[in-house]
Amino acid sequence: MGKRFEKLLYASLLLLIFSASASAQPFRRLTPSDFRGATRPGNVAEVAETSCTIEYAYSARRENDYYILSFNIKLIMNNDQSWMDRSRVNTPALTAEILKHEQGHYNISYLEQQELLRTVSHTVFRDNYKQLAGAIFDRIDAKYRQLNLDYDNDTQNSMNKVQQHSWDAYFARALSSLSGRDNYYAAASEGSTTLEDNR
Repeated sequence: MGKRFEKLLYASLLLLIFSASASAQPFRRLTPSDFRGATRPGNVAEVAETSCTIEYAYSARRENDYYILSFNIKLIMNNDQSWMDRSRVNTPALTAEILKHEQGHYNISYLEQQELLRTVSHTVFRDNYKQLAGAIFDRIDAKYRQLNLDYDNDTQNSMNKVQQHSWDAYFARALSSLSGRDNYYAAASEGSTTLEDNR
C-alpha cells in the first residue's frame, strides 16, 4: 500500500509571456477505477500503490531588476502505474479501507503541489531565478518524500488503525486549512470533497 513517488519532472522554459501566474488542479477523491496498472507479482507487503507525478515548469521575463516567473505546477495521477491487487482487495469494506490509505498518498502529493504554488507565488526572483526555482522545488520535494515514508511507516501500510486514523485527521486539517487563506490557491465548497482553484 505504498506510494511510488515518481521522479518529479523539472523543466524550465524561457518564454516571454504577458503575465505571471500559477496553475492548480482541483483536489479529488480516489476511486477503484483510478488503479489501472498491473499488479506487481510477488509483492506480499503491499496490496495497492498510488503513483503521482508533479510537473514543475515555468517561463520567465525580465522586469527591471527582477524576473516575473509564470509557473505551471501540475499534479498528475498516473492511473496506469497505480495498481490494486483485486484478488486480495475483494470486499467493499476492504476496498474502502485500502482507498482511504491510498488517498493519503494522493493527499501528500496534492499538499506538495499546493506548497510549491504558495512558495513560488511569494518569492521574488532575481538573476539567480533558475537556481532559486530549482532549490525551492528540491527542498519541498524532499519534505514530501519524507512525509510519504513516514506515512507508510507510521500506519504500517494501513495495518495500524490508530495511526491511520491519526493521519486521516492530519489530512483533514491540512486540506481544510487550504480554504482559509484568502482563497489564494484553493478553496473548498461547504460540504464538498472537492477543492477548487479560486485565485
